[in-house]
Amino acid sequence: MSLHRLFQLSSLLRSAVSLTLRRNVGISAVVFNKAKELDPIQKLFLDKIRDYSGKSKTSGGIVDAGPEYQKNMTEEVAKLQRLYGGGDLNKFPDFKFAEAKLDEGAK
Repeated sequence: MSLHRLFQLSSLLRSAVSLTLRRNVGISAVVFNKAKELDPIQKLFLDKIRDYSGKSKTSGGIVDAGPEYQKNMTEEVAKLQRLYGGGDLNKFPDFKFAEAKLDEGAK
């Protein structure tokens, strides 16, 4: 009986220690990453993302899109409007469902 109780306590202690270690390792990893400088690949990646974000804000759309891109885009939009009956493709369609007519018969 006491051996069984000892195993239960050791299991609880092991799970508590495991949880504490996982939390501490997770927190220290975040602090360590913020404290050190980014590696060159991460820095290059973040610089490119920031550069692209700035360019897209100034251009108001796709970066480095020429007249050929715009021509292809208008052709594809026209094709979709022909296939799906026209309308504005930039807004979500409005669905209207008719109320079902239920007849209450004599029971």
